[in-house]
Amino acid sequence: MSGKLRTLPLRSIFTVILFALLAINTAYAAEELPTKTNFFNGFSDIVEPLMPAVVNISTVQKKKSSQGRMLPNKEGSPFEELFPFFEKSFPPGMFDEDAFDNGRKLVSLGSGFIINKEGYIATNYHVIADAEEITVKLHNGTSMKAKLIGGDKETDIALLKIKSKKPLTFAKFGDSDSAKVGEWVIAVGNPFGLGNTVTVGVVSANGRDISSEGVVDNFIQTDAAINRGNSGGPMFNIRGEVIGINTQILSPSGVNIGIGFATPASIIEPVIKQIKTTGKVVSGHLGIVMQSLSEDLAESMEMPNNHGAAVLEVGKNTPAERAGILVGDIITSFNNKSVKSTKELQRIVRNSSIGKELSMVVFRNKKSKTLTVTLAESLKGENFLDKLGDTFKNFSKFSSYKEVLGATASKLDDDLRNKFGIESSINGIVLLQVDKKSPWYSQGFIAGDVLLLANGEALTSVDQLEQIISDSKERSKKSIYFLVQKKSLNRRQFMSLSLEG
Repeated sequence: MSGKLRTLPLRSIFTVILFALLAINTAYAAEELPTKTNFFNGFSDIVEPLMPAVVNISTVQKKKSSQGRMLPNKEGSPFEELFPFFEKSFPPGMFDEDAFDNGRKLVSLGSGFIINKEGYIATNYHVIADAEEITVKLHNGTSMKAKLIGGDKETDIALLKIKSKKPLTFAKFGDSDSAKVGEWVIAVGNPFGLGNTVTVGVVSANGRDISSEGVVDNFIQTDAAINRGNSGGPMFNIRGEVIGINTQILSPSGVNIGIGFATPASIIEPVIKQIKTTGKVVSGHLGIVMQSLSEDLAESMEMPNNHGAAVLEVGKNTPAERAGILVGDIITSFNNKSVKSTKELQRIVRNSSIGKELSMVVFRNKKSKTLTVTLAESLKGENFLDKLGDTFKNFSKFSSYKEVLGATASKLDDDLRNKFGIESSINGIVLLQVDKKSPWYSQGFIAGDVLLLANGEALTSVDQLEQIISDSKERSKKSIYFLVQKKSLNRRQFMSLSLEG
């Protein structure tokens, strides 16, 4: 070859590249895409047969709701209620609270999708919440009244049903757990009442915990445009399967900025199945108040990691009490499933059998312990916990107080209870004053907080508190943990106190 590189003719190079691309596209299409997909048509070959399965939902409601809703947060933040400035730009009645004769009803618009030939429709619970009438508009323009089969506020899922004389196109659920970041997704819905609209994006993230009000903590995040009215609409993968219901967006301006969230199909399907069978969602309950673990709290509790749900309170005559669960236990496994957070435990409990013995692993006294629990049915509005004490109204010093690491503390006695209206069921050490330069203040403790437990010990005196702090320092512990009756929140939570610095 005389040491020279031989070059192929230009036509041969193009031929090789073309066949390589065709081979790659054919292999990908055979495994991942509908057989007739032609990407020269964009996504139209995928979307066109799916459009009749997506419906518009309008409701006559008792009070205003938020379709395509924002994440809940404080007033003035990027998570405020959306779209007040759009109300004047759309047809009368779409956002008008005075559109009906009693001055309180309104028409709201959302989306949904048909899931079988019988006419069942999946949507978000908040789309039909407080609805007195529900109307479904099909892709061909036909409108009909829909019956509410049932809904679940915790997962924000509802099931409707319509009767149609003609066969209905329906969508099938896909495997949301296998959805990969960067994978194409297609959102179809009814933004601002315009009618079925298609937007395309990718899976931006999986398993997003956005501090929602319900039990879902593993949303699919997407940059596909989602706006008001998209709620309840399907998120399709590139195979034309539903992998989620579009439900929330994050935006500082009230319009899509490319951060939307969908409830995954893995949560939707079992809820829909139960509603279809029984008309409601029957879930089990333990009877505890719990809290997820931060890294600091896990370290102070001497946990190997911050996975688990810490038990703040155990209700009387509940499955938890009968199983022997104690305040301070950290539930790390339930029904042979690992527990990483409180929402994950809630979801596992909801999907576990009622009335059957189930195994549960708790971390107690630096050791894992297996317990057996039998779940009871959760009742709506059930109040299985004693009422927590009222918060303090004023601040005063008392003769029994002592200063501990920059905080003024006193045993909670009858005199303090009478002065501040604290119930007799609450016992511990009350913080009367917290110095702003103290470790208490920097970690969120405030005057009026009641320290119930310290490192798992019930507190009965300030001297005991000082001894626990002293012992912890001698053992070179970086922090200690407390069970606290929070003054500002009127509830209990675990908190850690740093002993360094």
